[in-house]
Amino acid sequence: MFGGTFDPIHLGHTRVADATAKQIGAEKVVFIPAKRSPLKGFLPHASDADRLSMTALAIAGNDCFSVSHCELERPVPSYTLDTIRQFRRDYGPETSLHWLLGADSIAEVVHWYKIQELIDECNLTTMQRPGYAPDFDRFESLWGRERVAKLKRNVVQTPLIDVSSTEVRRRLAADEDVSGMLHPGVIQYIREHDLYRET
Repeated sequence: MFGGTFDPIHLGHTRVADATAKQIGAEKVVFIPAKRSPLKGFLPHASDADRLSMTALAIAGNDCFSVSHCELERPVPSYTLDTIRQFRRDYGPETSLHWLLGADSIAEVVHWYKIQELIDECNLTTMQRPGYAPDFDRFESLWGRERVAKLKRNVVQTPLIDVSSTEVRRRLAADEDVSGMLHPGVIQYIREHDLYRET
């Protein structure tokens, strides 16, 4: 499972998810657009429906990828632990569930809702990028040695793709080229729906 605002989803998201899926032997990667991060004090720029549609366009053609609207249908705040438990009910106890996490998000994990239960109930899989060295040892006094060891086991190396949704939005607002950053279908959708324009 790969959760995020996806505002908009870009090639960095899909390429690291693909690389991670191959490394861990995942049968499926489910992209889960978030309604609103409990740790962010602002709403996404694009609507829930637009972000869901763009995600579906970005993953089209990859049979390993799918998209879920489960978090968009829940009242805010929607927590990752709730999503993990929903997928556990849907897929059964024998299924190995991984929640993909960018290495740049490690510092925030300590603030996540019931983080210890989340670590116990799934594999928090860190997608490590060059330039980031996740330091899990600092959390040992909070979460215990076994949880930290589990986090360390679930680190995968992903390619460095220098693109962010913030930069994509800036370029779109300035009417600059984003062809190397977004799936062509996403670019067309953004143009047709006049998204990310400066107001």
